[in-house]
Amino acid sequence: MTVMDPRLRQVALATKGFMPEAEGDALFVAACAACSELPGLPIVEVGTYCGRSTVWLGAAAKLSKTFLFTVDHHLGSEENQKGWEWFDESLVDARTQKLNTLPTFLKTLKQAHIGDVVVPIIAESRLASQQWSSELAFCFVDGGHGDEPARLDYQGWAPKVAVGGCLAIHDIFSDPKDGGQAPYKFIYQPAIDSGKFDEISATGSLRILRRTKR
Repeated sequence: MTVMDPRLRQVALATKGFMPEAEGDALFVAACAACSELPGLPIVEVGTYCGRSTVWLGAAAKLSKTFLFTVDHHLGSEENQKGWEWFDESLVDARTQKLNTLPTFLKTLKQAHIGDVVVPIIAESRLASQQWSSELAFCFVDGGHGDEPARLDYQGWAPKVAVGGCLAIHDIFSDPKDGGQAPYKFIYQPAIDSGKFDEISATGSLRILRRTKR
């Protein structure tokens, strides 16, 4: 079994974010497997925040000798804004008085020493997906959790996953009492209903789907 560098794992666990330990480990293993299946193809992460999951995926990119492209405008999703449950005052830019996770994310990259394999794309997910043309070995979607952002993430990124590659989706809750429904309704369910993806693993709220056909 592929083992993550313990130092990188320690950095991941110390980084602000919402990825539980077991789900991060599962993400790393799945990304390594997909990159082994499709050598040379890159990884994309949609929704980076402060870089917690980025470290797990960056570790996979290093081992697989490929690149991880992270997509985030770094201004925070709706649920990260002031007055919402996941707001963090420490991430507010003192000059603009707005949320800005980019400085913390760049510190995470420096602490983890994965800047040689991680390429940050500072942009809206929709814009980045429209400009992206190559196939992906692995795509992790953990962006905005509203209905429209989730729908656009599926439409923009799922088609980029190569046959044999994987689409990973975070915060999948089929029961409303467990959490928000947008990633389940607008990413996970459409992928399964398309007949092009099969679920191959489930760890907590993380689902890994393999693309079986174009």
